[in-house]
Amino acid sequence: MGVAKAWRFSLVSANLALLQQQNGCSSSNCNGNTKQFVLWRWRPYVLQRRKISWSLICGLMLFALGLISLFTGHVASDLEWYSQRLGKPNFYSKLKDGIVRRNAPIDIWKSKYSKYYYGCSERSKKFRHAKSERSSNGYLLIAASGGLNQQRTGITDAVVVARILNATLVVPELDHHSYWKDDSDFANIFDVDYFTSSLAKDVTIVKRVPDKVMRSMEKPPYTMRVPRKSTPEYYLDQVLPILLRRRVVQLTKFDYRLANDLDEELQKMRCRVNYQALRFTKPIRELGQKVVMRMRKMEKRFIAVHLRFEPDMLAFSGCYYGGGDKERYELGEIRKRWTTLPDLSPDGERKRGKCPLTPHEVGLMLRALGFANDTYLYVASGEIYGGEDTLRPLRELFPNFYTKEMLASEELKPFLPFSSRLAAIDYIVCDESDVFVTNNNGNMAKILAGRRRYMGHKRSIRPNAKRLSALFMARDQMDWETFARKVKSCQRGFMGEPDEMKPGRGEFHEYPYSCICERPMADDINNDRDRHIDKASKNLIAKVQSKDGGNQGENRSKKKSVVEKPITSVDNEGDELFPD
Repeated sequence: MGVAKAWRFSLVSANLALLQQQNGCSSSNCNGNTKQFVLWRWRPYVLQRRKISWSLICGLMLFALGLISLFTGHVASDLEWYSQRLGKPNFYSKLKDGIVRRNAPIDIWKSKYSKYYYGCSERSKKFRHAKSERSSNGYLLIAASGGLNQQRTGITDAVVVARILNATLVVPELDHHSYWKDDSDFANIFDVDYFTSSLAKDVTIVKRVPDKVMRSMEKPPYTMRVPRKSTPEYYLDQVLPILLRRRVVQLTKFDYRLANDLDEELQKMRCRVNYQALRFTKPIRELGQKVVMRMRKMEKRFIAVHLRFEPDMLAFSGCYYGGGDKERYELGEIRKRWTTLPDLSPDGERKRGKCPLTPHEVGLMLRALGFANDTYLYVASGEIYGGEDTLRPLRELFPNFYTKEMLASEELKPFLPFSSRLAAIDYIVCDESDVFVTNNNGNMAKILAGRRRYMGHKRSIRPNAKRLSALFMARDQMDWETFARKVKSCQRGFMGEPDEMKPGRGEFHEYPYSCICERPMADDINNDRDRHIDKASKNLIAKVQSKDGGNQGENRSKKKSVVEKPITSVDNEGDELFPD
């Protein structure tokens, strides 16, 4: 009521002043108190008006949409769609004059934003140097578990844990008893000298505990297993006291034993280990590069597909792939190796997106995304369940189908008894490929996706298995154009774009957000625009010259009249630089 009265009174006062002016009342003969009164009454009202913030409007709109969705059944993704447009635009979606539509066509070979990102894991000047072996708190022994990429995560985290404990790290031991049955040691797969020297400022690493220390110990090294995703505080509270007492501590089954979220300097240290220090041995690197070169000789760009479709993977997943009683029996026998696995519903697991795609489904997804049947595929895999019969549909969709066995049969023979070394060769080729595709979200898929993000967001495609499963089941009920359109729709957000995951979300080994920096974008855009305008101007002049006949004077006047038009005359052509 008070605001309404003030508003009415201010209008009356303003009308009174206007009436006085019409009656010839000037500032010299009118009552000055009246004018002051009018202005005094007007200003408080102006001060009462408050500017409503844009964020409040967005919040109210989202709240209203939320209420509507309760009654209309709108999914949460619709709210996210609106919030992304109403909120402040991300760096990734900036282009020519603001924001590019999120439903713009995706380049299946390369992200248009990849050039704006690079790996940055340099140590800060405030990050103190490692403790020397003599002044450290003791020796840390690590027993990594699993296959090559699972071990890689364990080794990476082991270096960080040694840093947290101010311990001297002994070169980690690799698992010789897992499903892979590979007796390779660390030095057979990774360059030990490079590993220790490149991390010398971060952690002191030795090849073994000195004999003098071992002889002085009254008891064998203390062995323990820490919980998964343990925080730095846990290591300081539970492991450090034992290390100080016993001088040597061994941590077993060391995979994913360190928390995902750490201090930024420790995260950057993770990246230095994983992307710089963990270099394969020279024989592995050389053979891996040979395979890459042989693929490049046949075609400039190629896709690397990692097919995790081995019997153990399918058995562990609890999924069913239509093989009848034979498949159920064979995979059921393998499942008995894991006594703690729960009984799973195959249909339920598929609907939840927990089942790896079959090779045929991977091929259908790639063709639907737009990869032609003459695209070259490098297939990285172990033993495929079902053998050639399982692979045949993928070969038919992509006849240019190659494996390391096909490209390096003779050179590969020394590596054949060692599954981890074979996996290392696949790792190199997949890392060097133009596009990396996986049929699951296992260890190799995560590790390679993180590395490719660190190396400039090279295209990495992960299937949205939860939504794709329904499409594959209904494949026969729709034409190819409809199927392809739906595949493209559900794969948005799973194509390796920079903005697919918010910083701090997801596994750090897959999304190393602390180690990725952005290059300035504005200068590149301005330079590209200038170059394009210059090119368009030259093209315009060339067109005028080509239309000129023998009349030089007329041509000269026409040329002048056209060239002197504003540059905006080529804006329509310039739009090609910023496609929708």
